[in-house]
This record gives sequence, structure tokens and C-alpha cells, in this order.
Amino acid sequence: MKIDLHCHTKISDNSFSTEEVILQAKQQGVTHLAITDHDTTIGLQLAIEIGKEQGVEIIPGIEISAYDFKRNRRAHILGLYVTPGHDAIYQLCQPLIEKRHQASYEMVRKLIEAGYSISWEEVSLHCEGGTGVYKQHIMHALLEKGYTNEIFGALYKKLFSRGGPGHEPGIAYVPITYIDVFDAIRVIKAAGGIPVLAHPGQFDNFSAVSELVEAGLKGIEINHPLHNHENRVRALEIANEYQLIKTGGSDFHGLYSDTQSTLGSETTEEDWFMKIKEKIDQG
Repeated sequence: MKIDLHCHTKISDNSFSTEEVILQAKQQGVTHLAITDHDTTIGLQLAIEIGKEQGVEIIPGIEISAYDFKRNRRAHILGLYVTPGHDAIYQLCQPLIEKRHQASYEMVRKLIEAGYSISWEEVSLHCEGGTGVYKQHIMHALLEKGYTNEIFGALYKKLFSRGGPGHEPGIAYVPITYIDVFDAIRVIKAAGGIPVLAHPGQFDNFSAVSELVEAGLKGIEINHPLHNHENRVRALEIANEYQLIKTGGSDFHGLYSDTQSTLGSETTEEDWFMKIKEKIDQG
């Protein structure tokens, strides 16, 4: 088995459609793939059907773009084996989807005012079939106009950086308020899923784990393209300390990747996956 429990499709911020992603997974020898689009379960039923046709078992999932307000940092939560279309997820996540889309509109307006020759219509073409415009779609339009030769790089930072002490935010930066991490865990559980802390090394979420476990966190992502050796060791230690399930995945975004990862480049070990299946079977 080759198990990748973290990937996206064009429904959120991957450049490839659901069908293209599953075909690539098959080509890479992936036998089990979790589709974990940001803040939505749209398309999961179709993905499951395509997976059956292609011989790839699709795990219905989600990645909620959450925030740890106590520690003032982002904290993404994966939900594995969620019920597609569950109302609790929709009610929590739909306002964020709408806010993100509106923020992207404001970003494009700022760029036009700054002299960049792009239009909202050109940007919107890149998210057809998805839930809305992401910064990656804006960058794709800028790339096509010759302003850059990469999605993530110097121009991305110049335009969209959040700023910080001693640093001005990017010229097109528009803040949005993300979902509370504890609410993210709550709705994933309500939808019958397993809440997993995604790439804790990326946002330094390790210190929050004890509180997240109290709230119902059941797993932690060990293998991820942004995790160095130290991150992996620490995540493993925490998984063992709190008896959390362990996962791994490529976090595949196609052409919109900042890690250049491919499907199946980071995986979930077979014995880890068996523990997940046990949890599902136990209800």
C-alpha cells in the first residue's frame, strides 16, 4: 500500500481537477488517497466514484484553515473520513470561503490600482469549478502576464506578505479572520471524522497539542514536505505521549505548490493507517 492522506484539488487551491489528481495518484502508485480540500467537502462523492473506477481508494477529508487565537498563529486541522456535505462543516466553513473570495477581489483591486495589468475576470478563469479565488490564482494571472516566472517567490512576498515587527505588509495584503481551531475540531467530530493536526512544524503548533487533545484532537501529521527531521521527531514523540494516530501526506497542490511535492512523495505508514481504520470501525 502507498497511502497519501493530504492532498488538494482545483476545488480549493490545486491547479489540477479532481479527476487529474486521482489519475496522477494512480500513476504514482498511490493506493489510498485522502482528498482534503480547504474548508469544503464539495466534490468528495465524485472523487470516491472516480477512485473506484481507477482503483484508488479515496478517503473523504477536509483541511480547515483554522487559527489558534490564544497563541496568535495559524493551525490547520485535517479531517479524515468526514461525511461529505455535512451541515456542521458547511455552517462553519462557508462564511470563511466567502470572506476569502471577497478578500481576493480586494487584492486584485489593489493590484490594478498599483499598475498591474490584470483583471478580475482573468484571475477568475483559474478557479473555475472551485469554491473561489485564492492568492495562487492571482499569481497565475500575473505569471501569464509576464510579471513573474513562479507562483511563490519574491513577487508573492512583495504583494501578499502579512508583515510583522519592522516589516510592512505586502502592497495587496488583505487580512481575513480564520476559523477558531477548537471549532474546527468540533465540526470534524460532528461530521464523523478524525481531527488531525496538520503540519505542526510549519506553524509551530506543538505547544498547543495538550489543549487540542482535550478538545478532541485524535491525530498529528508526521510526514509532510515542510517537516524537517526535527519536526518529524518531535511530532512522533508527541503522538506517542498523547496516543495520537500518526499520518503523512504530500499536501499536493499541483502547479500551485511551494514545496514541489508530488503525490505519494510523503506517505502514511501502513501500520499507522491500520490504527486509523480501527478507529473508524470502532465508531
